[in-house]
Amino acid sequence: MSRPNFWDHQEKAQTLISELRRLNSVMKPLQELSSGTDDLGVLMEFADEDGSPETLAEVRTTLDGLLKKLDATELQTSMKNPEDAGNAYMTIQAGEGGTDSADFAAMLMRMYLRWCENNGYKVEEIDKSEGEEAGIRNVTLHIQGDYAFGYLKGETGNHRLIRISPFDSAGRRHTAFAAVDVTPDLGDAADIEVDWEDNKVVREDVFRAGGAGGQKVNKTSSAIRLTHLPSGVVVQCQNERSQHQNRALARKMLVAKLYQIAQEKEEASNAARRGEKSKIGFGGQTIRHYVLQPQQFVKDDRSDLKQSNPLEVLDGALDPFLEAYLRWSIAK
Repeated sequence: MSRPNFWDHQEKAQTLISELRRLNSVMKPLQELSSGTDDLGVLMEFADEDGSPETLAEVRTTLDGLLKKLDATELQTSMKNPEDAGNAYMTIQAGEGGTDSADFAAMLMRMYLRWCENNGYKVEEIDKSEGEEAGIRNVTLHIQGDYAFGYLKGETGNHRLIRISPFDSAGRRHTAFAAVDVTPDLGDAADIEVDWEDNKVVREDVFRAGGAGGQKVNKTSSAIRLTHLPSGVVVQCQNERSQHQNRALARKMLVAKLYQIAQEKEEASNAARRGEKSKIGFGGQTIRHYVLQPQQFVKDDRSDLKQSNPLEVLDGALDPFLEAYLRWSIAK
């Protein structure tokens, strides 16, 4: 980085800076634990000599701080795969439940946006389809920041909402489902070969972007949908103004999904999880329940974590569930 020509290649320079930041995020906690342990040893020697309440209280405070840092460092070591440290693509899709499911998908999108805002992650909306009456049918988000994929990968699966439906004039309780899929943003590092020119491998559809009218993006056929025919994976992008930019981003998303599928084939449990997620409704495997009536709680079926604050969770208080999943993935 100290070389005079370091900034001649902007993209490569940014990649190296990101790598340095990730390495520092690993090294700094270890250095703090090491120096903190030395400080604790000195304090304990003082405590043995004078035994004063003030010194003993300082020992306890230092020890508590070290335990918290150790806990956080252990959690980070669970994100050991290279893709864990990078950005992520998140797709939210409404499932069974009609208008309630579309509204639930919008609630989940808001929940993740709030979590990203609280944790300093940048979010870009790649594609979005509005619901017929309310909410959204699906949305794809690009979440940018250190360990975005590592923290959010456990959100992949079916989510279930139980509440008194605001769309039911009789005030009955309804169940709605939505699916979340999180894939890593691999940039140009993915070892996945795709023949983009072979229409028997990838079908490309060009269409006019949706959204608010009056913008150039809506007046030209700039949106791109790519279908990987061997696997059936479909991605689309309409966020950028040019067809070329949308195509490039859609290709990155498709490669990321194909990479994720390849990784999951190597891990039988993850492959099974993806298969169970294919049905977004009754009979599919649900990973988390958000119950607003008659009781109020959120329960994750994998880690068994249950909390009685669903409104706070839906407002972005996701950290306990993200951390519980990571610890569950370490133990399993």
